[in-house]
Amino acid sequence: MNNEFPKDFLWGGATSAAQVEGGFHEGGRGPSHLDYLKHIPFAKREGKNLMQITEAEYWENKKQEEQANLAFRRGSDFYHHYQEDIRMFGEMGFKTYRMSIAWSRLFPTGTEKTPLKEGVELYHRIFKECHRYGIEPLVTMIHYDIPAYLTETLNGWENPKVIDYFLNYTKFLIDEYKDEVKYWLTFNEINMICWCPYLGGGLFVEKSHRNRLSCIHQALHHQFIASALTVKYAHDTAPNIKIGNMTQRSQYYPLTCRPEDVFLTLKNDQFNLFFNDVMVLGEYPYSILQYYEEQGITIDYVDNYEAILKAGTVDFISFSYYFTSVVNSDPEKREPVENFVKQQKNPYLQHSDWGWTIDPMGLRTALNVLYDRYHLPCFVAENGLGAVDVIAEDGKIHDDYRIAYLREHIKAMRDAIGDGVELMGYTTWGCLDLVSMSDIQMTKRYGLIYVDADDCGRGTYRRMKKESFDWYKKVIASNGQNLE
Repeated sequence: MNNEFPKDFLWGGATSAAQVEGGFHEGGRGPSHLDYLKHIPFAKREGKNLMQITEAEYWENKKQEEQANLAFRRGSDFYHHYQEDIRMFGEMGFKTYRMSIAWSRLFPTGTEKTPLKEGVELYHRIFKECHRYGIEPLVTMIHYDIPAYLTETLNGWENPKVIDYFLNYTKFLIDEYKDEVKYWLTFNEINMICWCPYLGGGLFVEKSHRNRLSCIHQALHHQFIASALTVKYAHDTAPNIKIGNMTQRSQYYPLTCRPEDVFLTLKNDQFNLFFNDVMVLGEYPYSILQYYEEQGITIDYVDNYEAILKAGTVDFISFSYYFTSVVNSDPEKREPVENFVKQQKNPYLQHSDWGWTIDPMGLRTALNVLYDRYHLPCFVAENGLGAVDVIAEDGKIHDDYRIAYLREHIKAMRDAIGDGVELMGYTTWGCLDLVSMSDIQMTKRYGLIYVDADDCGRGTYRRMKKESFDWYKKVIASNGQNLE
């Protein structure tokens, strides 16, 4: 059994523009819908649109300790520190850096025909800096954030007009950067729209004339179409690049061997896999069409959508993996766990400080499931441990708990390779401390590099190596063989 990582394996780290970039008011960048993520309850209460709220008016009604609400505008200030950050990535030996582009930094409202020069040149400089250290960028075209203007005026992805605006943006990306970026992803965690409609699709479901599920799946359909058309354009115009999809992988276990638990687990997995079915196989599976009928979900399908989806299938499968979930068919005996995604408690697993199960074996299982079903190369695009990191008296950050987490998940990937899975890369999430998406705070840290900033943006933003920095450097240098 050969369980060695391929010689060209893409080791690296991952971030998103919204969570690290900062510089929200520089270079002409327009507001992103994520800039307003925590303003939504206030806007609803005041009966105003998000973009009508002034900062003074908002903060007049807020407490000082809640200033983390502006966290996505600050990020980790990568905008001003990218040279230092990429140099540190290079020191670790990164082969790839997964990042995203801020749509509103290029097209402030999303409706412009031509992009802002300042934004275009920024990403050229970032890519140049990556190549200086032998790092291949892996670029996500949209990591949730869309121009806030499209959310306010069109209700985000519910409106089919957003497809054309997105294609204007993605075709520009491919034309402009195809010689600098070999690997691309269209949508980050495209399935997250089903759990967090505003986050994943810029949707105010209460504004829609559709019922909640129809609104969500209508927007999702438009995202599928936009992704397929982007993939087709990339294949036609830039045959040297590879373009993949990206989902949040939920691996499910039945709570017991009761047939009802096992069958409900199967149905949950069919739902979680259907996003890949559309983007990899180019078709809606029967199980989801049956689900639409049962739930009264109606969709206005784009003309010729079957052919569009078939013509725009991806080259590889990428996904985030953080936890596994337990399925219990008996609603009266469920023991829920507070989490970003609602979960049933698993008595056999440990949990992080934020209630996420720690399950390396689940990653091996997920890789086998995906590869067996699709026979395409897989890429673990996000994986990591969010924790409270403290600077010790010796001035160092001893994050042995993070090292232990990553070690076991890398072992699981190695085992999956031994199972026959074709695995092309691994990017640990938040290689640089960033604003957590689920909690909108810096306290929940994932990084191998510490950023001196708190939840309210106070700090020097100085970068510091954690113990995991040097450990991961050895892992990469040994191509995954030295995990001690």
